Amino acid sequence: MIVSGDDALAHRLAAELREVYGERVTLLVPPARETRHAPAPLTGRGPGRASALFGRVSAVVNRTGAAPPTARGADTEDERPTDAVRVVEAWELDDLVLAEAGVERAAALALVHDDDETNIRAALTARRLNPRLRLVIRLYNRKLGQHLEELLDQAAALASPGLDAAALDAATTVLSDADTAAPALAATAVAGTSKVVQADGLLLRAVERNPPARGEVADPGICTLALLSSTTTDPAGAEGSDRSGEEAPRLLPDDRSVAEATGRGTIVLEAISHTGTTPPPGPLAGRGLPLSELFSRRLRWAISGIAAAVLGLAVASWLTTGDHPLHAAYVTLLDLFAINDPAVGAPPGRQILQLLAGLAGMLLLPVLVAAVLQALGALRSASGLRRPPRGLSGHVVLLGLGKVGTRVLARLRELDIPVVCVEEDPEARGIALARRLRVPTVIGDVTQEGVLEAAKIHRAHAMLALTSADTTNLEAALYGRSVKADLRVALRLYDDDFATAVYRTLRAAHPRALTRSRSVSHLAAPAFAGAMMGRQILGAIPVERTVLLFAAVEVAGLPQLEGRTVAEAFSSGAWRLLALDTAAPDGRRDDLGSARAADEDGGDAGGRGAGRPPRLVWDLHPGYVLRSDDRVVLAATRRGLAELLGRTPAPRTGSASR
Repeated sequence: MIVSGDDALAHRLAAELREVYGERVTLLVPPARETRHAPAPLTGRGPGRASALFGRVSAVVNRTGAAPPTARGADTEDERPTDAVRVVEAWELDDLVLAEAGVERAAALALVHDDDETNIRAALTARRLNPRLRLVIRLYNRKLGQHLEELLDQAAALASPGLDAAALDAATTVLSDADTAAPALAATAVAGTSKVVQADGLLLRAVERNPPARGEVADPGICTLALLSSTTTDPAGAEGSDRSGEEAPRLLPDDRSVAEATGRGTIVLEAISHTGTTPPPGPLAGRGLPLSELFSRRLRWAISGIAAAVLGLAVASWLTTGDHPLHAAYVTLLDLFAINDPAVGAPPGRQILQLLAGLAGMLLLPVLVAAVLQALGALRSASGLRRPPRGLSGHVVLLGLGKVGTRVLARLRELDIPVVCVEEDPEARGIALARRLRVPTVIGDVTQEGVLEAAKIHRAHAMLALTSADTTNLEAALYGRSVKADLRVALRLYDDDFATAVYRTLRAAHPRALTRSRSVSHLAAPAFAGAMMGRQILGAIPVERTVLLFAAVEVAGLPQLEGRTVAEAFSSGAWRLLALDTAAPDGRRDDLGSARAADEDGGDAGGRGAGRPPRLVWDLHPGYVLRSDDRVVLAATRRGLAELLGRTPAPRTGSASR
């Protein structure tokens, strides 16, 4: 396995493949500036940046493709252990560098650089060097990724006519770390929901439940995913304690373990709704303006008062003159617009009503002018950003509209969660989405006084701090907690140790509030690793400090599943079957994820345009025998998925459970 990149996702992915799946990994990283002319020793700087992380051999590749002598004390190529991560440093991913990394003999290559152009260029080169190579590419642009995936799969089919259909389906996978982590980040802001995954248009949530009272029978939902550790209810305890015994969380327990567990919370999988039932938005969706946007509250009250006065004058005219009600109303309107003849010689009551109607007409003229000007101003700013409404409450305050924040915003709006965004850069990539969805947005620095107040933080239900600066996220979270002690807060922190320390401190200081610290790379790495292994990962749900994967798996070729019943195929602590795809093998979707499924049906990215019923059966009979042509959706631990895929997992280490 080859991983190309030098950020947290690349390091986590390399560790995932080595420690969980037991694969031999080569990590391609750009060298530090000190190594432009000569390699530096493996001391944690320069070439040792990734080598110190894994404690393995490092090689610097120059433009001729030759590797310099290995630094003193490092293992050589022949002496390197089979589970080592080999680090190769190069400035550009050209033919020589990829050949040095062994792309012609590799099983899979993951390109996870931040630059889309770098990933695309390297993918085209790698496909030419090895048509049978499995490519996993990190791209933010969805449409470009779909076209690139089709292009590379077609190139693989033409270059390797003997490639079977299963290998061709997994030949190229385009993923986005933001898309992979967005459901879990958005779900922390949903009441009663901490984790969300989508499959075939069905929205699933993993709900944390407290231990049931004595004599109370808890609803198991679709299934019980995990037994929480006993420290989760302790404010000073560590989330996801790694200690053995009863305190450690138990993933995918059997029914007997769930029944015998007392005093421990559970995580239960439930179905929320089918996102395909919502009709697709019209061509003017998001462009219409409500009445409150066109006319202010004072203007609406003024118009209502004048209308009531005119109605009263029409009734008085009908009662005093004895005319027909319609004729009396018509005469009152003529007097209102000053186009009726003066009531000279008429009874005094008629003259008084005409004068009052003329006065109402004079009052109506400025009100009409104000209404026209206000409507024109509202229409002129219809494409602009909305301000938070005055009476807004129970909403989610989203800080940062970058790559991750934009995806989280889309997820929250799919769930119909009211959102107020805060972004410092008016040209951020998520501003266009907020404008199109008519989401209230505050432009300003969250660390400045008054910005969070403008977002109604004191009446918010939750806050998601997703900016790229850890200190900014922490400062906003602390200020939000000072304003509202029970505010639900989710922080995006780059450093995992720092995130753990912040989580424990906030939890101890605010025991009644809900605090979660999530790393995008921590949530995205399992999906990338699963794609490199050739299986489709639908989502990753964090369970305390561990992760459960949801994958779509073909039964054929898996002895743990093929020919077994649903009950026999269940492996406690490793994997559990959740659903069966009832579609014919030739009519199945390649991707059961909501975004891609909706695109194939011509819908939007949220799955709302999918106009067909779901084809996944979630209530499986325990005696159903799995056939070779079946496809199932299962929940698995990372180690369990590695075993199911026929790989030999590495020995269990302390970091493997992270």
